[in-house]
Amino acid sequence: MPLFAIVAHDRRDAGTLRADTRPHHLVHLEAIAARIVVAGPMLGESGAPAGSIIIADFADLPAAQAFADADPYALAGLFESVAVTGFRQVFP
Repeated sequence: MPLFAIVAHDRRDAGTLRADTRPHHLVHLEAIAARIVVAGPMLGESGAPAGSIIIADFADLPAAQAFADADPYALAGLFESVAVTGFRQVFP
């Protein structure tokens, strides 16, 4: 099972873009729900979402990158940066 990590950091000036786009983002995640190891928001110092992490099984790096590129958050311009890398699960 090849795992990949998608780590995205929100733009500081995103305003309500995350909240406004969240329902579409969740539908996007639901399409691969059975292959997700973990997914959720990264939190800033205030406890508010500041980015996203998705670790999931994809066929290969291009498939993981395509999924990240098609994320409604990415399409809406929420992210300042996105990194997609291979991931090796050690624990649990």
